[in-house]
Amino acid sequence: MTSPAAGDSQFSASELANFNRDGYFIAKGLMPDSYLQRMRQITERDLNAHQGDIEYEAQLHYPGAPDSLDSEGGRTIRRLRQAVSRDPVFLQLVREPFLLQRLQQLLGPHVVMPLAHHNCIMTKQPRYSSDTGWHQDTRYWSFSDGHLINIWIALGTEDLHNGCLQVLPGTHTAQADKDRLDEALFLRTDLPQNQPLLQTAVPVPLQPGDVLFFHARCFHAATRNSSQNTKQSVVFTFRSLDNPPQPGSRSAALPELLLS
Repeated sequence: MTSPAAGDSQFSASELANFNRDGYFIAKGLMPDSYLQRMRQITERDLNAHQGDIEYEAQLHYPGAPDSLDSEGGRTIRRLRQAVSRDPVFLQLVREPFLLQRLQQLLGPHVVMPLAHHNCIMTKQPRYSSDTGWHQDTRYWSFSDGHLINIWIALGTEDLHNGCLQVLPGTHTAQADKDRLDEALFLRTDLPQNQPLLQTAVPVPLQPGDVLFFHARCFHAATRNSSQNTKQSVVFTFRSLDNPPQPGSRSAALPELLLS
C-alpha cells in the first residue's frame, strides 16, 4: 500500500482550529488509491456473501427500513461489522502516520481504537435503506468522558442524493437537555426550541478517498439513499489512553487496540 508524503501527516494550524470550532473536518483526498481499491474489494466480497458479523436495516427499525428480517428487503445490509477482522488492510490502515498523527493531534500521544464501536463498513443501499435521526454517538457509549474521535472514509461519492452525513457544527461543545431528545435519544425535530439549532445543519458531501474526522459528540444525521448505487464508507472510533470504557458496559465488551 502506498501512503501520502510525510509532510501530509498532520493537520495544519488552521485545519486544527476549524476542527476545534466545528467538531469536524474533511481531509480531502487523504486516502491512497491502493487502500481504496482493497477496501472496495473486501466490501463487495462480504456484501455479496453476507459474510461475517452483519447488521441489517430491519434490525434497527429506522424510518424507511423493512419491518422485519422476513419481510421484503429484510436482508438489506446496513453494516459489515468488525472490519479489522475481515482483512489485515484495516489494521494496517489505522496505523498509517497520515491517520495516526492527525489523531494524536486531536487526542494526545496515546491513541486507542475501541473495537466495540463502529469498526465497520457502513453501507446505504438503493432500496430499503433508512433515515438516521440527529444524534450524538456518545449518548450510546460509556467512557470516562465523551472526548472520542470518529473517522469516516468515503469509498465512493457521497452526497445528499445517496444519504451523505449531515452535521450540526459546534454541537460537540454543547450539552442537549434530555427533554429535547426522544426516547431513543435522537434530537426531536418537532420541538420549536430545536428549530434554530436544526437550521444550522450542514451536509458533508465527500469524494472517494476523502476522510471525515468528526467528534463523537457532534450531532449528525443522514437520510436514506435515493440513488441507484450502494454508498460505502469505512468508519472507526478512537479515544485517548486516559479515557477508558466503563467496566461492564457495552463499550468494554470487546478488546481495544493501542495504536501509539
